[in-house]
Amino acid sequence: MDISEIKSYFTKGMAIMLFITTIVISSYLNVSAETKEEERRRLEAELSQIEGQIKEYETTVNNYQVQGRGLQTEIDRLNANIKKLNLQLQATNLSLGRLDSEIKQTEEKIDVTEKQINLNKNALGESLRSIYESGNDSMVMILLKNPSLSTFFSDVEDLLLVQDRIRTTMEKITVLRDELLLENEELSLERTDVTALKAYQVSQQLSLKDTKGEKNNLLKVTKGQESRYQTLLKEKQKTAAQIRSRIFEFLGGGQLTFEEALKFAKVAESATGVRAAFILAVLDRESALGQNVGRCSYKTAMHPKRDIPIFLEITKELNLNPDSMFVSCANRDGAYGGAMGPAQFIPSTWVLYKDKIAAITGNDPASPWRNSDAFMATAIYMKDLLNACGEYSGLAKERCAAARYYAGRRFANYLWTYGDRVVTKAEQFQKDINVLNS
Repeated sequence: MDISEIKSYFTKGMAIMLFITTIVISSYLNVSAETKEEERRRLEAELSQIEGQIKEYETTVNNYQVQGRGLQTEIDRLNANIKKLNLQLQATNLSLGRLDSEIKQTEEKIDVTEKQINLNKNALGESLRSIYESGNDSMVMILLKNPSLSTFFSDVEDLLLVQDRIRTTMEKITVLRDELLLENEELSLERTDVTALKAYQVSQQLSLKDTKGEKNNLLKVTKGQESRYQTLLKEKQKTAAQIRSRIFEFLGGGQLTFEEALKFAKVAESATGVRAAFILAVLDRESALGQNVGRCSYKTAMHPKRDIPIFLEITKELNLNPDSMFVSCANRDGAYGGAMGPAQFIPSTWVLYKDKIAAITGNDPASPWRNSDAFMATAIYMKDLLNACGEYSGLAKERCAAARYYAGRRFANYLWTYGDRVVTKAEQFQKDINVLNS
């Protein structure tokens, strides 16, 4: 086989490969894109409608709370909460449906990418085999096979062109492989979203059951009598001393009394305008929806390129042994962890805020493992996220910011899981703060 035949064979192989790849991609996009986009829009429209209804019930609940704690008002509030929880279950089901659809799309994209990689590999393999077979001829033999010197140099140029195309194909395979790795990580994050939604759905069902039970028990104990309700209310109210001494547990490890935690939160509130109860709720979030946190080594949990080098710089600057500083663990599906301290910042995010933190607290360098810095970091970051949620207002704005804090660009999947948990917790903390301030 001479050089011109190798070139022709390789060119035909590349053309066939590109033709098949185009057919695979086109058929995938043409068949599914329009249908999936319509389905996504339908689900988002339904979810938006339900979220509007939930907002109305939240307003109703808040109105009942400020009307006074009469028996009928409390029963009306519980009824409104029951309706709100039912709507949240519907919202969760819609979000699950949307995520299932998105996961299916991602899996299909991965399948297409794998086919592209295999096609490129096959074409490359055939080309390398042809070059290997021709490589047994010496340069003298190739020269003797050609009738003229110009033909010889032309064939050498053809060989170099084939080799250049092989290099290009190898680069393309590398790019496709990187795309596949990114798509796999995206899929693992989507699966985490679905798992969290399903877990939250169970907790919503329990909350609904508890609220119904609370209403039934209230009616049973008071038998509709206002005086009995007022006596029961006073018995349930916690004293200020009990609130102050309650243990506040950080997500990233460590304990403070509620009074100590509130002092840090108030300092952060005065510096940023983010309410103390919301800061406390973010820091107190429930173990990142059940994931294991603060128990892993940076070597196995962190993104090797994005975060590990920065983490080593942070610990060096703070004179800390990186091997003894535990961080959040990687997701079971393969998504990276590596969040540090009570505020659970990953290193690449922490470095964006550490100078702002140090300027306010006076701790230079700021440390993700220092309480005052962690509270301030959360407040500064939450202020930015609240600004990013400008289309919302009130509790909905805090819900959006909390979801962004946890999931970044995937925040919409966490409005009614993580976001709602934080807002609910913030309202509980606000009641405690009100008691302390009264």
